[in-house]
Amino acid sequence: MDDRGGSFVAVRRISQGLERGNTCHSTSAEVVAGSTAWLGRGLSCVCAQSRESDARPSFDLTPSQEECLQRLQNRIDIAYDSSIPEHQEALRALWNAAFPEEELRGLISEQWKEMGWQGKDPSTDFRGGGFISLENLLFFATNFPKSFKDLLWKVEGDRSVWEYPFAVAGVNITFMLIQMLDLEAVKPRTMVGAVFLKFLSGNARLFKVFVACGTSISFSSHIVFNPTLPFISKLAVKIENHDRAFLPLIENESAFDLLYCITFKLMDHQWLAMRASYMDFNTVMKATRRQLERELLLEDITRLEDLPSYSLLTR
Repeated sequence: MDDRGGSFVAVRRISQGLERGNTCHSTSAEVVAGSTAWLGRGLSCVCAQSRESDARPSFDLTPSQEECLQRLQNRIDIAYDSSIPEHQEALRALWNAAFPEEELRGLISEQWKEMGWQGKDPSTDFRGGGFISLENLLFFATNFPKSFKDLLWKVEGDRSVWEYPFAVAGVNITFMLIQMLDLEAVKPRTMVGAVFLKFLSGNARLFKVFVACGTSISFSSHIVFNPTLPFISKLAVKIENHDRAFLPLIENESAFDLLYCITFKLMDHQWLAMRASYMDFNTVMKATRRQLERELLLEDITRLEDLPSYSLLTR
């Protein structure tokens, strides 16, 4: 996935078993020709393109929200470095999760193509998503091993002869989520990005309620018990009575990783529903993004596990 113009690898199914603020200018011809620009950089033009309906307000953050966002941005900024032992171990752990009965012969090996990397060195593909894309894949394999294996081996549904490559698709999903949620901005500039930050920092329900009411609030810890606000007072009673539907979220460091798992499974669901093949990948990603945005903005979603597409995942 560099500027030297290597070719992208589609997977023929034979049997079942950034720097912050960068933009890209790619054309559909690059995808048709099979350029490696399809990975990461090319997809940004699919997933990060602006639409007339996009609102661009600026959402003020509390110090705790700024801290949560900064920690996630720090993860996003880490490039995969094959010379770092921790990165090497994470890559080996991913192999062991995917192929526990097959010994890996080396971090550079033709074996990696079995997982859907473009070549024998996965580090060249991580340039589109950074180290966090490896962390996302490893989180998926660890927390939802059945869904991970089902997607890796394309177990479910009537599959295309030419399937999307699993690992490369995973890197693209990381990249798409970063763009969709506007995570490289200093603070959210879209409703979807702001809602996700509430999942990350723990105020999703309150945020949605007050946005729906057209009310501007600050998410300070004491506001829940402010007796001058009738709804919030009622909410405080619900919290004291341990009504789970009204409980605010606690800080969730793995929110991005969990949303990644949901998105990967949703993408495959869309792939099957659209009866897609290799050349349809960008179209499927667009449809996946639109569906995910709709779900994140649903009124009754108080945690990521409430998203309709979460039900697609199996452990």
